Amino acid sequence: MAILHWFGPFVLLGVFVIIFAECGLLIGVILPGDPTLFTAGLLAATGAISPDLALVCLVVTVASILGNMCGYWIGAKVGPPLFDRPNAKLLRKGQVEQVERFFDTYGTRAIVLARFIPLARTLITLIAGVGRMDPKKYFIYSAIGGVLWATGMTLLGGLLGQIPWVADNIDTMLLIMLGVIATVSIVPIVNEAIKKRRTKELAATTAEITADPNKTA
Repeated sequence: MAILHWFGPFVLLGVFVIIFAECGLLIGVILPGDPTLFTAGLLAATGAISPDLALVCLVVTVASILGNMCGYWIGAKVGPPLFDRPNAKLLRKGQVEQVERFFDTYGTRAIVLARFIPLARTLITLIAGVGRMDPKKYFIYSAIGGVLWATGMTLLGGLLGQIPWVADNIDTMLLIMLGVIATVSIVPIVNEAIKKRRTKELAATTAEITADPNKTA
């Protein structure tokens, strides 16, 4: 909230830059996209900032879509030359083809759902460019995801801002929101870690049984 107040009369420009960067630039992984949208909507609804809620929704949605377009372009232009090198450190040889197959199968759903996952929404747009996902298809679903995420999160903040208790306890509400976002972000990571651990344990058990057929689990 302090950041938005710091922007003063340029608050809309500041919000635009934050959302644009988080959706399309690698530096966006350290930017608070969800809290910015929620807070901007809440402050607009309570009159704490001058732009009205409708204008804030329009600006953040445009920023999210343009950010994704920029990220896709960066991935398409800069990604393949880097990732296709024999000594590439980011992606090994052949992984670009795997990305292409991934988007051929799950692309549209992944682009929309990734909007609601911090870090994923920054990286997946670059990967879409690297994998050369069909541009028209990508931009359509990126726009859908942008509207659902940017407008939705901002409206959520705006609607809650109409509740007297929320308006009187903005800092508490923001802490609750940050807690929810952190939980949603951590759960997929924990699930993935558990799956990897189980896979390793299964592989180890299988290897032991193969080495000693008489050994039972």
